[in-house]
Amino acid sequence: MTKVQKWIFENFQSPGDVVMLTAAVRDLHRGYPRQFLTDVRTSCPELWENNPYLTPLKKSEPEVEVLECHYPLIHQSNHAPFHFLHGFIEYLNDHLGLRIRPTLFKGDIHLSQAEKALPSQVHEIVGADVPYWIVVAGGKYDFTIKWWHFRRYQAVVDHFQGKILFVQVGEKGGYHPPLDGVIDLRGKTTLRELVRLVYHAHGVLCPVTLLMHLAAAVETKPGPRGRRSCVVVAGGREPPHWEAYPHHQFIHTVGALPCCADGGCWRSRTVSLGDGDEKDKPKHLCLDVVKGLPRCMHLITPEEVIHRISYYLGCDGAAVLRKAQVQRTLPHLSRRPDVGFWRASSGSTSAFFTKNRTSCRI
Repeated sequence: MTKVQKWIFENFQSPGDVVMLTAAVRDLHRGYPRQFLTDVRTSCPELWENNPYLTPLKKSEPEVEVLECHYPLIHQSNHAPFHFLHGFIEYLNDHLGLRIRPTLFKGDIHLSQAEKALPSQVHEIVGADVPYWIVVAGGKYDFTIKWWHFRRYQAVVDHFQGKILFVQVGEKGGYHPPLDGVIDLRGKTTLRELVRLVYHAHGVLCPVTLLMHLAAAVETKPGPRGRRSCVVVAGGREPPHWEAYPHHQFIHTVGALPCCADGGCWRSRTVSLGDGDEKDKPKHLCLDVVKGLPRCMHLITPEEVIHRISYYLGCDGAAVLRKAQVQRTLPHLSRRPDVGFWRASSGSTSAFFTKNRTSCRI
């Protein structure tokens, strides 16, 4: 009889990384049933709530071992045929002498029946169950190279006015300038509330960030939709096979420019922020900046993103607002007089940094 191993897995990276670790833990147990007891210590305990593969363990307990988890496979990602999901799996294989294989093309996020029964936060605001997309129109200051310009997101929102309700989210402390004509939930959700918001959402529009991983990992509500729509404005930083999910529209420019001709550039920032971070060094800065945007992101137009979102609407007509729903949502949409500056100005990202140097520090 095989002895049951007890492991605590640790990782204190960003939430998107932790979503990938949830997949590795799931696939460990599916590949080796009843052979492991596992617990975790991570930066995002909310992502592990209701997880059936965890057993409370203490480091002081007999036979409990601890493994700090990483994904060095990322350093082969430009040329090796692997997805981010393989990262932690291969690390566990190497350190535990296993042959875990991915079983699902997504992370492993679980909602309780009580959470599913709750109305969406949008329902609570509007007073009715209305369809919506989530939009992330910014990001973290450590990876500004992932940003697409605010005015371009606004152009997408404007195009679908009266058709799609967008709900803007963003973590406090990040760069998330306000969009006009959306329900504004920036800085107003816990991570667990964000998971529930995704559960009720018909679609997600975002850069390469946590929300694209949640769009795949969080189950959809019962109904004909099946998969959740997701459009990712990716550019040329990451190779698409490493990040993209099969049912997502992953808009990339890898292979189209010298700086990402042979895979993702994996650089961090568009311009230096002067905050003393390692990512301000030349080796981490974009080589080809156009009006404050990496050229790879500059090449992606609002029209392209609109086109990709429109693909989904043909299969998910329920995502389109009905006339009565439009009227119901209007009083709750953000109205930002200051947004006129962003719409009208040539306001480059670098100009924003210059004017807001202090606020650009973490």
